[in-house]
Amino acid sequence: QVGLVESGGGTVQAGGSLRLSCAASGRTFSSYAMGWFRQAPGKEREFVAAISGSDGRTSYADSVKGRFTISRDNAKNLVYLQMSSLRPEDTAVYYCATGRYYGGRHRYDYDSWGQGTQVTVSS
Repeated sequence: QVGLVESGGGTVQAGGSLRLSCAASGRTFSSYAMGWFRQAPGKEREFVAAISGSDGRTSYADSVKGRFTISRDNAKNLVYLQMSSLRPEDTAVYYCATGRYYGGRHRYDYDSWGQGTQVTVSS
């Protein structure tokens, strides 16, 4: 039911940075936990990062710990994914999603999904 639109993707060289944004429409945005997932061609969609609705808790996949940071601005209905030290294996379509509970790492933990934004990391 919640509308989500990702933006900020593009092509960067290995070692570079990108900041993805996810704009949400709908009521009570702060009540939703949020997550970022990614999917490369021919591969399963995988968990990247999660953030709680309003108390600041975050979690990350091991593959991105220390490189990616998830954050949100509830006053603007926005969620961000700051990505640094990008690697070619980070190339994927990145999706944001809303969840009923914080910390879910599977697709079934989330209810609404955006259309995705392409991130390509060249070597």
